[in-house]
Order: sequence, then C-alpha cells, then structure tokens
Amino acid sequence: MRTALKIIAVLIIGVAVGLGATWFTALRGGMSGGLNDGPWRTSLYAGSSQGGPYLRANIAAHGLLALNRSETIYYTATRDSAGRPLDGRCAYRLQGRDPPTRWWSVTAYGPDDFLIPGVGDRYSVSKTSIVRAGDGGWTAEVSTAAAGVNAIPVKSGPFSLTLRLYNPDPSIAAEPAAVRLPTIIRERCS
Repeated sequence: MRTALKIIAVLIIGVAVGLGATWFTALRGGMSGGLNDGPWRTSLYAGSSQGGPYLRANIAAHGLLALNRSETIYYTATRDSAGRPLDGRCAYRLQGRDPPTRWWSVTAYGPDDFLIPGVGDRYSVSKTSIVRAGDGGWTAEVSTAAAGVNAIPVKSGPFSLTLRLYNPDPSIAAEPAAVRLPTIIRERCS
C-alpha cells in the first residue's frame, strides 16, 4: 500500500510540475522568434505557420487574433524607452512618425488583456485619428487623465501597449527590429 501511495504522489507532483512549466512557458514566457526594437517586442512567427504550439497558446491566452505577417506585424511594449515597467500611476508621452505601413494603431491593454476604456469609448490612437505637428511627427499622451484626440487612457497599475502595422512595407517584414517605432517617455508619476 505504501508503494502505491508513493507512486500516486510522484505522479501527482510530476503532473503539477509539468502543467506549471507548460503554463509558464506557453502563457507567460516570451514569444518564440522574439525581437526587440526599443521598448517594443515582436515575434517573427506570430501569424505564420512557424509559430508552434507555445506561441499559439500565448497568442490565444492574450486574445491577439494574429493575421498573416504580410498583412500585419504586432509590437507590444510593457516597458518605457528607459526600461521601466509601464504603470498607470505615471503619465507617458508616446512620440513618433508614421512607420512605412498602410495603417497603424496603438492600443492600451490592462493586465487582464482587455481594452482600457476611456472617455467617449476611446481606446487608441491611429494613423487616421492622430493630430500631427507641422513636421509630420506626432505625440500622444498615455495616462489616467488622458483625454482628447491624441490620448490613450489607462488605469492605475500595470498595462501594455500594442502597436499594429497593417500592410507593412516589405522592409519591415525583412527587418522588424530596425523600424523607427514610437518612443515611450515617462513624464511624471503620482
């Protein structure tokens, strides 16, 4: 009887460790084929047949409905340009220029991977909604008090930003870590 209990205990522990490792690797670990471009991270395999089961599980868990890489390239930031975690208790300036793509958008997501609603159901800024400076560059505010056209509202606590590049120029697909993407500058914290 003792041997049977030991075997059952070992099996239970083995299954628990295996499931825990799988959960961490698939859902919380890094994306396979990952590249960094400043604070932004992307995967060469998102939206491709090379993705594999762990990347697909990560994409499914975070609600990203990945299109083919020739249609869309996704970048995610969980840190600012100085490497500090994004936190809704701080205000950020998102600053950039239009990347070589037909259309783009930047959206904030909470730690639960859901959209963070703002005033007037505003969730993001995009190529067609943002107001540009005279030189073509643009700046957006990311904060709990963000309001207006060039604003992305967040709530207090951790959040992430997702940048989507739709119909990207072939140069982006060839070198996704060499694209000039927006900077994320922390301005103040409360």
